[in-house]
Amino acid sequence: MSTDNKQNWKPATKLVHGGTTRSSFGETSEAMYLTQGFVYDSAEAAEARFIGEDPGYIYSRYANPTVAMFEKRMCEIEGTEAARATSSGMAAVHSALMACVRAGDHVIAPKALFGSCRYIVEKLLPRFGVESTLIDGTDLAQWKAALRPNTKAAFMESPTNPTLEVIDVRAVADLLHEAGARLIVDNVFATAIWQSPLELGADVVVYSATKHIDGQGRCLGGIVLSDEKWITEEFHDPYKHTGPAMSPFNAWVLLKGLETLPLRVERQTHTASKIADLLADHAAVSRLIYPGREDHPQAEIARRQMRGGSTMIAFDLAGGKEAAFKFSNALNIVQLSNNLGDAKSLITHPATTTHQSLDESARLELGITDKTLRFSVGLEDTDDLLADVTQALAQV
Repeated sequence: MSTDNKQNWKPATKLVHGGTTRSSFGETSEAMYLTQGFVYDSAEAAEARFIGEDPGYIYSRYANPTVAMFEKRMCEIEGTEAARATSSGMAAVHSALMACVRAGDHVIAPKALFGSCRYIVEKLLPRFGVESTLIDGTDLAQWKAALRPNTKAAFMESPTNPTLEVIDVRAVADLLHEAGARLIVDNVFATAIWQSPLELGADVVVYSATKHIDGQGRCLGGIVLSDEKWITEEFHDPYKHTGPAMSPFNAWVLLKGLETLPLRVERQTHTASKIADLLADHAAVSRLIYPGREDHPQAEIARRQMRGGSTMIAFDLAGGKEAAFKFSNALNIVQLSNNLGDAKSLITHPATTTHQSLDESARLELGITDKTLRFSVGLEDTDDLLADVTQALAQV
């Protein structure tokens, strides 16, 4: 297949064909190189490989042909030069942050973070001499006030988990760059289909590939993407020596997931917008947050930096925790799970699951109450989901 006009391919085409390397057998589907190590033609060839004169593979903890195809395909869709795939999304977050800082450095992050991400920033990094400051990420003045001479990095989600705040990536990136710091953006909730953080000025983008990229609840995975210089000079050695590498089998599964990513995300977003409209107008719902609606608190920013809404919805039920549990238990199609981005619609109660490790005051500060639910919309028929939500609302 000729790739002369490859740079002109649209995202859907890149997600099917990007990064593919075929063996001598000319297989249609990507080959799965389920191997730990590689052999050399001679001792001289092994030496050349280890000192970098021969660009071949050494060990699957460092790099693997199937994993490399996944990394290259993600680079093509993100429009960047280099990536390293990891065993999970949290491995991606942790390794990206650790590659940016040293003892004595300072990190900024919004308070609105997934529980495990907040643990890394707030509790783990300080154990190694890295200070951290948590702020309201939607307030640019707080970003400015938090900057210090030793600020080296900032980490943020946008939209955030679970309350779907949208942070101005470009404005934050500009502030950090003036201070000589890097911006790491977790793009899981927006996906590469609806948002391109690197184009907005971010230096590093991370994903939990476990979510929309797989999209069918099969395996864990993560990825860190940035420019070639940073990946090669700052990220690769810590990655190689600490071992958060992705399994070749998982990389193969995720390559299959990328082929259908646009179809799934577009359909899920369409359905999510319909469900959001239903919830917004229902008397049992006291608050509805959806980035695709004009009543979203950061609607203008969402329009400017996102190409679509989201597959995710957050909402509060007026009856509190009792109503939230009753609604969740009454659903027939939507399943209870703390995962997201799946073909199956999933709902969770963040205060007692994903964010239960935060004390009540910290949750309330983020807008996570006992009546808050996070809804990940799947691929079921739109009318069936609307009917399921409607009947469950009738019971609360």
